[in-house]
Amino acid sequence: MAEFVTGAPATVLAIYAHPDDPDVSAGGTLAQWAAAGSAVHVCICADGDKGSLDPAGVPSQLVARRREEVVASGAVLGVKAHHWLGFRDGELDDERGLIARLVALVRAVRPDVVVTPDPTAVFFGQHYVNHRDHRVVGWAALDAVSPAAGNPHYFPDAGPPHRVGLLYLSGTLEADVWVDITETIEVKAAAIACHYSQVGDNGEWLRRAVRQRAEEAGRQVMVPFAEGYRRVQLE
Repeated sequence: MAEFVTGAPATVLAIYAHPDDPDVSAGGTLAQWAAAGSAVHVCICADGDKGSLDPAGVPSQLVARRREEVVASGAVLGVKAHHWLGFRDGELDDERGLIARLVALVRAVRPDVVVTPDPTAVFFGQHYVNHRDHRVVGWAALDAVSPAAGNPHYFPDAGPPHRVGLLYLSGTLEADVWVDITETIEVKAAAIACHYSQVGDNGEWLRRAVRQRAEEAGRQVMVPFAEGYRRVQLE
């Protein structure tokens, strides 16, 4: 029998690579928790400077535009704060530096729950390979949360240690818990629609696509719309 996540954590930190990733991967869940009173923090590791196929595009202009889109989508979801690490797309190579930044952020925000990509998910069917940035951020977030952030001997200058109790890994091929997002599916769609640089005309096609993906997950667990996660209980 499917297990659902119930209740809302006091503080949540969502760690993702690109500006639109949190909304696409976990927007329904984050909106639901925010509406229930959670303090939702979102960390964007890469600036989204390569999020365009236009050879004439100016990366700095795209970064500025995408930050505006994140602020707009965050307002829709109810995000309390955004945290920008400022790496370039495809250049998250300084693994220790990335982990150090994430450890400092976890210790500053002190979340009960961290939501991040499942880095073990690589091939989705025969037509999509999970973006390298997603995988790198997922591994770095795991390393930052367990054991580094909770151990005072790791990065001792990054603030007082903090132990995260739960991890929810999105975009996973091994979901074992689900969030029923029936009440927030339209909020998720509206948040994704804020990313105009990525979705273009935010017409009815977008809402259909968002609903279809969540409906497929919901069908597995007998609810109208859902988001699935791989849960890791650390405490």
